[in-house]
Amino acid sequence: MLHSTFAPATLSARGPVSERLLAALSGRTERGGTVLDGFEALAAGALGRAPDILVDDDLQLTLFLLYRLHYDGVVPGDEEWEWHPDILAARVVLERGFEAALRGSAPRPPLPAATRDDVARALFTLTGHEHNPGLALFVARAASRQQAIEFLVHRSVYALREADPYAWGIPRLSGRSKSALIEILADEYGDERVERMHSVLFETALLSAGLEGDYDASIDTVPAITLASLNAISMFGLNRRLRGALVGHLAAFEMTSTIPSRLYSDGFQRLGFDDSVARYFDVHVESGFAREQSACRDLAGSLAEDDPEAVGDIMFGASVFLSLDDRQSAHLLGSWADGYSSLRSDARVTAELPAVTVGEPSGF
Repeated sequence: MLHSTFAPATLSARGPVSERLLAALSGRTERGGTVLDGFEALAAGALGRAPDILVDDDLQLTLFLLYRLHYDGVVPGDEEWEWHPDILAARVVLERGFEAALRGSAPRPPLPAATRDDVARALFTLTGHEHNPGLALFVARAASRQQAIEFLVHRSVYALREADPYAWGIPRLSGRSKSALIEILADEYGDERVERMHSVLFETALLSAGLEGDYDASIDTVPAITLASLNAISMFGLNRRLRGALVGHLAAFEMTSTIPSRLYSDGFQRLGFDDSVARYFDVHVESGFAREQSACRDLAGSLAEDDPEAVGDIMFGASVFLSLDDRQSAHLLGSWADGYSSLRSDARVTAELPAVTVGEPSGF
């Protein structure tokens, strides 16, 4: 699979914090005491100077790498980095700043009563009123082939490991909400058929679109706001106290997936891409209604009934999903409308993309 190999040395640092971390991860943990000397203070200083951590390339790449240590194959040959104390200390500092920024920027919806019906109704109200599928409409009706490929590059950061961040919620839930999460994730993982795993379907879509099979290629090219979207799920999943936010995030994702997925499918078909590209989006349409009901009632609603104190974080997680999705969409649409590429660099993307760098017109 595309995300099965990962060599930090191939990634480009985006500032002093990610540079220090990449330097450390390129060696053995025995060197950590030297290379990471003062790393926590370095991260704290950068956080204090950042106007907005959500769009800070250095800090979002650093968070992405720190979270990635808990997934697969970040540092071939030395897995001890995952629990290195200097690594964890810096992560806590950045997480606190990241969470504070999300709580400060995401709208605060009214809190429903802690019942399945009330929580489902509140989530439908939130996702129906607040979510605008503008990016999906643009891809369906007007995007060029190059812009559609850029969209795939942004999407790959999540889709190549689709469902993995949410899977951290399984041991953090119990009873009905755990059962509902497992049911949703089972579909994401292909119901025991590897070829139907959503990440595999997306991998096939990328290859058929001419994109190279290298996860690092996407990471190097996407901006901070794209990394922030995945980092938020990882933070929710890796912190038990934020399990409500993880559930709310997944519920909002599922409840806003069907219509945009249909539009994305239409767009890639309009542009003449291989059927495998549209197929990835089509599978999100086919089970859309059932997944929506399961996510808002069986998952989020059940957690609320079993743990009423989680209601606030359920709505917070849903609001974070919508807020970050809107900001990411605004970045893509704004870049294209102004005549620029939405990517930081297209140097590692093998498909035909606009031959531009940031700050140069793309001819849109």
